[in-house]
Amino acid sequence: MSVLDEVLQANAEYQQDFSDKGELALPPARHFAILTCMDARLDPAKYAGLSEGDAHVIRNAGGRASDDAIRSLVISYKLLGTREWFVIHHTDCGMELFTDDVIAGLLEHSLETATVDATGRHDVGQGPGSPEGRYIKWHTISDSAGSVVEDVRRIASHPLVPTTIPIYGFLYDVRTGRLIQVPGASRDEAPAKA
Repeated sequence: MSVLDEVLQANAEYQQDFSDKGELALPPARHFAILTCMDARLDPAKYAGLSEGDAHVIRNAGGRASDDAIRSLVISYKLLGTREWFVIHHTDCGMELFTDDVIAGLLEHSLETATVDATGRHDVGQGPGSPEGRYIKWHTISDSAGSVVEDVRRIASHPLVPTTIPIYGFLYDVRTGRLIQVPGASRDEAPAKA
């Protein structure tokens, strides 16, 4: 069953109170960006105290510093003036529950949704699948804090990222809602001047 009607109804209600949000400036008002996971349990607006227009929020599976995430961060800084970046992964992340080989194997068998039980993930589809999953870097996670350190370091050392941008690394605890700063996962330089 589709949720299309629910989404359209929610949008109709949202429009009624839209007021002056159409006048928000393109650059984020608070001059920062967050790279975080697409997990539905994470609400960056709530855990970071954001309103519309405050910050850029870049989301992907795991909140990883993929080439596309770095592309978005560079645009955020270079063209839209963000001065600080946050990398926020979280506890109990689904990206910790499989490896690149596991998802590639599942996709090779079929494109249907896999099931999971105590023995692992299983493909129940009849095919067709595709070997193309073997050529994608899925950015799975084996150590949640370590992945934050790795991503902050990757962003900080990227040749298109200025050394003046502070980058902070955190884990969001899905059980408590707390942001936990990850030791060794921050570049604490002074913010770039406007």
